[in-house]
Amino acid sequence: MIELLILLAAAVVAVLIFTRLGFGATLAYLAAGAMIGPNGLALVKDTENIHHIGELGVVFLLFLIGIEIKPQRLWVMRRLVFGLGGAQLMLTGILFSFIIHYALALSFAVSVIVGFGLALSSTAFGLQILADRNQLTAHWGRASFSVLLFQDLAVVPLLALVPLAAKGGFGATAGMELAILEAAGIFLATLVGGRFAIGPALRLIARTRIQEVFAAAALLLVLGIAWAMEKAGLSMAMGAFIAGMLLADNEFRHQVEADVEPFRGLLLGLFFMSVGMAINPVAVMDDLGLIIGGTAALLLLKVGVIFVLARLFRLETAAAFRSSFLLSQAGEFGFILFTLADSSGALPPGLLEPLLSIIVLSMALTPLMMKLGDRLATAVAGRGAATIEEVAQEAEKQVMIAGYGRVGETVGRLLSAVDQPWLAVDMDVEHVSRGRGNGNKIYFGDASRQEVLRAIGVYKIKLVVVTLDDPKAAEKTIQMVRRLRPGLPVITRARDLPTAENYAELGVQVVPETLEASLQLGAISLKSLGVEDAELDELIDEFRTDNYRRLKDAVSIPAGE
Repeated sequence: MIELLILLAAAVVAVLIFTRLGFGATLAYLAAGAMIGPNGLALVKDTENIHHIGELGVVFLLFLIGIEIKPQRLWVMRRLVFGLGGAQLMLTGILFSFIIHYALALSFAVSVIVGFGLALSSTAFGLQILADRNQLTAHWGRASFSVLLFQDLAVVPLLALVPLAAKGGFGATAGMELAILEAAGIFLATLVGGRFAIGPALRLIARTRIQEVFAAAALLLVLGIAWAMEKAGLSMAMGAFIAGMLLADNEFRHQVEADVEPFRGLLLGLFFMSVGMAINPVAVMDDLGLIIGGTAALLLLKVGVIFVLARLFRLETAAAFRSSFLLSQAGEFGFILFTLADSSGALPPGLLEPLLSIIVLSMALTPLMMKLGDRLATAVAGRGAATIEEVAQEAEKQVMIAGYGRVGETVGRLLSAVDQPWLAVDMDVEHVSRGRGNGNKIYFGDASRQEVLRAIGVYKIKLVVVTLDDPKAAEKTIQMVRRLRPGLPVITRARDLPTAENYAELGVQVVPETLEASLQLGAISLKSLGVEDAELDELIDEFRTDNYRRLKDAVSIPAGE
């Protein structure tokens, strides 16, 4: 408990200080870990278990990335994944291998392991920065993600090379071929089986209406598939990515995403702190020249190679700068690869510590490298690119309907009649199934939770229509929308005038059902008594205006604002 409190306190204090200085949370976690770890104040000593638990943050991060990428989109990205990603890994790995072979006089086999291990970038750092900046869908974000995805795919054959390198060469390739075939088979089996099994299972659990059980099912889904992938020889991160892709088209994706998001944030912060704890000042001082020189060479060469390749694959200069600086560090898979190589006897004595120090130092410099990349990108792009991006985002805006019962369905049909894009969120599985059966974008989720609203993309919504029956749920939804988007227009229904007054105090436009129903009943009654249409319309408009004016005066908020 004491170590847990120390971890939490160090994280909170470091993030507060570093964000005020403009360095961001990632560097804060690294600094906090270095300060309280065994090489600092030694307040936390069980770093190995902390690192293993923190790796689950990378798993959840890959899951959330996968949930945004449909298998069809992955196929569309094949040119970037296998083209840019493959070229980056091969060119960087070969270049590093030759430099290491001649600079350190290592055998060719060991040089390949070290060279390709350093060619890998950090999935955790790269994707966290892209997610924080909401740039995963930007051109340079997709290109960077493609490189990271190919690198994760390459981890399996690289791990298979380690025992061969320990034997002195790569003559026997049967083990590597078997590992690749096994991984491919498990990948396809999981993709096909999960596509048919996950939806019905989540639908059955959602009918219980117990949020804790659904959250447990979400965690079981992510960790279960990740564990199965690890047992098959793939990384847990790749397994989580596959699990995310299986949910990309599912109606439960936003609720699952909301349930997983808090774990992702906490555990990823713990992962970065564990990386900071691995910084050993004594080891760095013993091999200071090698570590600083190796880190500088690593960063410069990777920036150069990735920038050139990005330009060859038709990325704009600004995007190429951002991608190359984002991916310039070594990655967390290097820890696994080099530790395995050392334990199998492939690495010569005394080389593991400098390699791990280079990885950690390059990771720690990532936020600063990204700032430099941003400056260069801004210098070459000017101000026009941001304007174009804003226009593109504006074109994607749509209406969100909170609640897809009888009222929400009618609102959706009216919006479709004028070709207005919309989506709906509802906690009733039957409502969701019916709406999706009609070809509409209906998702299972609690619209009053900020994680669900963020997952849906509340920042790209131009109007929210709240049609929920439960007044408390409706009020919570309005309050959460107001907190995330203070100026976003919101329209809601209300059963009666007191409820309408309560909603109007939140600054939304309200339609009281009893008021509108009474006006319609009165209009039909008067028409049946022979009142002329023109007189009837004028009378109804007068009463409607008067009633809404009374509602406006009661809360001192203009109706419609």
